[in-house]
Amino acid sequence: MAKTLYISDLDGTLLNSESQVSGRSAHLISELTSRGALISVATARTPASVVPIMGHAQTTPPFIVMTGAALWLRDRESYSNPVFMQPLLLDHILTTLAQSNIFPFIYALDNDDNLLHVYHPVEMNHKENQFYQQRRALPLKKFHIGDDLPPRLRSKVLLIYTTGRADAIYEAASRLNTPEFPCSVSAYPDIFDPTTALIEVFAPEVSKATAVKQLQESVGADRLVVFGDNLNDLSMMKVADVAVAVENAQPEVKQQADVVIAANDFDSVARYISADFGA
Repeated sequence: MAKTLYISDLDGTLLNSESQVSGRSAHLISELTSRGALISVATARTPASVVPIMGHAQTTPPFIVMTGAALWLRDRESYSNPVFMQPLLLDHILTTLAQSNIFPFIYALDNDDNLLHVYHPVEMNHKENQFYQQRRALPLKKFHIGDDLPPRLRSKVLLIYTTGRADAIYEAASRLNTPEFPCSVSAYPDIFDPTTALIEVFAPEVSKATAVKQLQESVGADRLVVFGDNLNDLSMMKVADVAVAVENAQPEVKQQADVVIAANDFDSVARYISADFGA
């Protein structure tokens, strides 16, 4: 049997509607890992929220975090393969977003303390404040609300992120990637509120597709199976041997998929891996 790497998105895919890995899914994943299955996740989230979410699901390969801007080595509790954006690109991104009255969170990795430092120098909108309140006490991440990004971290920025009105987000996203300043942009609807969208901006080479292929090579897998539900999963679905969408996925994602399984509230990802690995 081909050595297979299984990679799942988190929100809306592996996580249920309560944004948790269910006890049944965690048990299945842990049991499959003990039998040698290679299972991991590829998510827009940072390790600060991925680590507690995956706490009861035992896995061995690194987590793909921040849409592929870095890996998180679970056994070492450290980052690997960070992809930073150039300061000139950072300036272009912030200027372009400001033209749409968007002032995002800026994520920088400080090598001195192995923490993500998140800067938001101006007043947050309602959605941003909700995002901040849910994450402000998490370990592995430190927020600096009202503070500018310090000069020493300008070359250590991994991610620009914000959430807000969908029309403003999509309009700004359409203007970001230029021949002079190429970058990787993901703009997609909030799975709980379609009037709201999220935008993530990275260095040009960053994507889930790039990260999953690199991880596949590093673990020596012959076959890649991925699971997704939203538009930022399309890139990795295109490079997979088997692309699987959950029933609650966006229409474009189900159209791209080779297989559509039950919705995320039915442990469908873990059950599919169990059946596939056993076969």
